[in-house]
Amino acid sequence: MQRDNEDEAWRAIVENFGDRADLDPRPEPEPPPAPAPAPAPEPEPEPTPEPQLSWDDPYPDSEWDSDRFVPPPPPPIPTTTTDRLVAWLGVFGSPAVLLVCLVLGIDLPSLVAYALVAGFVGGFLYLVVQMPRGPRDPGDDGARI
Repeated sequence: MQRDNEDEAWRAIVENFGDRADLDPRPEPEPPPAPAPAPAPEPEPEPTPEPQLSWDDPYPDSEWDSDRFVPPPPPPIPTTTTDRLVAWLGVFGSPAVLLVCLVLGIDLPSLVAYALVAGFVGGFLYLVVQMPRGPRDPGDDGARI
């Protein structure tokens, strides 16, 4: 029985599809009430004097230094070998020189342009070949704290 009711309901929806419902006309809105007269302004109280601010430090230096965190000195900047440095210069320096020459309209001799391209390719290949084959520690998942 329920299936028949659903079919009838859908059939009624499809038959009446697109018909607009007849609504009662809207009533005219009532005009807003007249505004009440404004009350007389109250006299403003005299402002209270602001406290004098002092730039002096209320705490002695010893209290600040004892609670303050002082980080340890940073480790030295790591250095690289000369061959690896030359490879990185080839990877980043060669395209930079070619780009600057292109933007400024400088014509490079073809031998110099080929040398810069070879420096880029050679530096890239050297860095790829020198990459470690496996992880530093086989049991290490890479997470660092």
